[in-house]
Amino acid sequence: MRVSLVRFFFASLVAASVVFVANDADAQRPVVPGTGTELVGVADDFEDPNWGYVPRDPKSTEDIDENQRAPMGRSTNGRWYEGIKRGHPDVVQRIATPAGGIAGSKGALMMRSMYTGLPNRPSNKMHQDDFVANVQYRLGRRLNVSEVPSVTTRVFLPPVAEWESRSGPHFGFRLALETTAMTEQEIGRGIFKRKKMEMGNEIYWPGLFIEFENKDQTGKPDDYAYLRVRSNRRGGDFRGPQITTTGWWTLGMSVTPDGMVHYYASPGVDDLTEADYITSQFPYDYRCERFRTFFYNVCSADDGRRWSTSWIVDDPKVYALRPTGQIATRNRNQVR
Repeated sequence: MRVSLVRFFFASLVAASVVFVANDADAQRPVVPGTGTELVGVADDFEDPNWGYVPRDPKSTEDIDENQRAPMGRSTNGRWYEGIKRGHPDVVQRIATPAGGIAGSKGALMMRSMYTGLPNRPSNKMHQDDFVANVQYRLGRRLNVSEVPSVTTRVFLPPVAEWESRSGPHFGFRLALETTAMTEQEIGRGIFKRKKMEMGNEIYWPGLFIEFENKDQTGKPDDYAYLRVRSNRRGGDFRGPQITTTGWWTLGMSVTPDGMVHYYASPGVDDLTEADYITSQFPYDYRCERFRTFFYNVCSADDGRRWSTSWIVDDPKVYALRPTGQIATRNRNQVR
């Protein structure tokens, strides 16, 4: 089943995406995600039939009530963990790879949630859960931006009739990056505690969201879906390419030594190419210095009645164009 929308002219969207490019005199040429060598021992292919996740509920909701609810959930292979800020999806399960996936793939990962806010306490407001790849800790360090890191993932979009009946963001694919910036620091204790601004390490989370406009809510004749980019220099999200076909998609982001983030997407499971380019940005006006990891967002209405859309991902990979230090790598043409 396909999204019933206007025919998809991806090439024209790529040509039009020039309007999204951050205008910076020293910006470097974008690097296609997946360029270089794969970093071994991070990310996942979900091929192990014994793959499992230990949730350790109730999940963390630090973003809502400052409650981390340790211990955090972990995958049995040590490659994924629950996000401290928002907690993990309610369901994290290895499933058989849907039709049309990567050749030879037998397993993929399905995620969905009902309570994306406080556990069993619906808020009737959109919230999101995080599922975080254990990249930084398995490598034992962050990747420097000079190594030109990138991440790719395949995402399966189910038929529109199976999506949560809600307009707004449904899914996110994001990076965790670091830079040096003015940050708010707390000093002192008790009644003497105060805040001040000083230079420090700042973590930020650019990414691509799958946004849905439900025709029953918009009053338009058709449902509409598109990729939303986070973010421009002012920290604002903006509309990217329209999504007019369900099934498998390939998403990717790369970071170049100038600190710029580059966004790519394409229907299907083929490797990304220059033709799949969307935009290049300095999100929040930051220049990336270090790459920590990547993660997924699962969003829902948090109404205690409706499940989120079931999102299926497969074969996320981390690459470096110029890896340094002791990192196990694998060439792209090696057998999966």
